[in-house]
Amino acid sequence: MPNRYVFFVSAAYCYGIYRPIQELIWQRGEEAAWFFVDGVTPALTEKEHLLENERAVKAYAPNVVFGAADWIPYYFPGIKVMLFHGMAINKRADANDVHYKIRGWYDLYCTHAEQDTKIFESLAKQHQNFYVRKTGWPKLDSLIKQKAASNSAGASGKTLFFASTFSPEITCAPIVADELKRISLEEGWNIIATLHPLMDRNTVDKFRSLEAENFTFLPPEVDLYPAMLQADVMLCDTSSIMYEFMFLNKPVVTVNTRNPGPFLTNVSHVEDVFPAIQRLQNNAQQQLLAAQTECKRLNEFNDGNSSARVLDAIDEVLSGKLPPLKPKPLNLIRKLKLRKRLSYWKF
Repeated sequence: MPNRYVFFVSAAYCYGIYRPIQELIWQRGEEAAWFFVDGVTPALTEKEHLLENERAVKAYAPNVVFGAADWIPYYFPGIKVMLFHGMAINKRADANDVHYKIRGWYDLYCTHAEQDTKIFESLAKQHQNFYVRKTGWPKLDSLIKQKAASNSAGASGKTLFFASTFSPEITCAPIVADELKRISLEEGWNIIATLHPLMDRNTVDKFRSLEAENFTFLPPEVDLYPAMLQADVMLCDTSSIMYEFMFLNKPVVTVNTRNPGPFLTNVSHVEDVFPAIQRLQNNAQQQLLAAQTECKRLNEFNDGNSSARVLDAIDEVLSGKLPPLKPKPLNLIRKLKLRKRLSYWKF
């Protein structure tokens, strides 16, 4: 009997992470379905299968449930597989990086590179209730394949892609909106902008109001990779999407990033954004070389086969040949909070 998989969608960023895996699941003759939390509107194709509630998930009886957030319904059938919603960067420069916080939900962590794998393997040895396999990030499979099939570098050198994280303390979106509009009025320049799905509604409305012939706003649920392929340079803050852009070997400018380095150009003031972009048009080679090194550190696979490695790791877990895991901690309060979040109280 073919395996059944459920994609747990907690935010719009999940689409791009899950769909490369879904394609491979279909190629293998297996089945997949989607479950959305309240507040995330499904935007599925006719071919994709929606499970409308928890009862439908239990009836579907998945072998595997994928998650990309730091929480997942523990009461769903099947093993829980963490894919992550971004690469292992510490956005807030916290002493305790939340990327590595173990909350007791997942059975398998699919890591991206040697650095994060070693940390999770150490945590797995400590907790003994989850497995770790280095697979690479499935979302990048799509970028790698689209890049290989595309000849679309920005011919004019004047297409700017903007993306931002949502956290009020680190987002630059509100302060750069007017400057992006001004740049779009410069001769030959085009702006393509998107915002995190959890971005403040007032900021989203502001960006939508800026749309014009040379200013395009993209909602977060669409595939952003065609726009990134079209762009010549990216403006960002501390969103992990900037590292995805670096995989295209194109330069990144940031505003007050929490993760500075030679792989990007950081500015502290909005009025410095456009001059920095103009300088990179003529001299970005050193930055791009540093970016290639950083990309390999964060996601060492560049072959477009991370989804296959994820499914292979799952097959290994489902085979029953691995050492058994210890039970998860009771986490009673955390479980009650999760049920309240989903308004689901049946046992």
